[in-house]
Amino acid sequence: MVFAWYQARLAARPLLTQSITTAVLFATGDITAQQLVEKRGLEKHDFVRTGRMFAYGGIIFGPAATTWFGILQRRVVLKNANATILARVAVDQSLFAPTFVGVFLSSMAILEGTSPQEKLKTTYFTALTSNYMLWPFVQLVNFKFVPLQHRVLFVNVISIGWNCYLSFLNSGAPNKIDEVIEEGEEKAEELIEKVKN
Repeated sequence: MVFAWYQARLAARPLLTQSITTAVLFATGDITAQQLVEKRGLEKHDFVRTGRMFAYGGIIFGPAATTWFGILQRRVVLKNANATILARVAVDQSLFAPTFVGVFLSSMAILEGTSPQEKLKTTYFTALTSNYMLWPFVQLVNFKFVPLQHRVLFVNVISIGWNCYLSFLNSGAPNKIDEVIEEGEEKAEELIEKVKN
């Protein structure tokens, strides 16, 4: 029933439907990051951060991904079906992925009132490397088995986990983890010195 309703919306207003879906699922990824990974609880939940993810998903990524998948479908067509799929993955991962990792990080920095250059300097290569560990395989499945009109939805469902990671990375939490580890190492060294004396 819900899927039939979604299909009808998708047929009637594909860009709007996919953009709204993307916004909701980007926000879901951030909520997952804050509640399940960072364990903030509702009282410490950063609703503005969730709003930024919602806005980015709906205004930037949803329309861009919808348009991009259409371009790949029309423009990257080879004689062999499997070669076409591999070519689409290669084009996607060499053009769209590095561009939109940068667009995401820059957009978040601007919305947070911080420096996009600094954000890119500190997190871009980590995010892009992580992208290459997941997305080529996801896109192989996507381009091989998923009909064009459902590709953004498929990517969005997988993106709940990815967006959770990006939100976590963007929030600076990995740096905080490093700080805690360093602090723990210092305390361990102090303890060892006390035990020796």
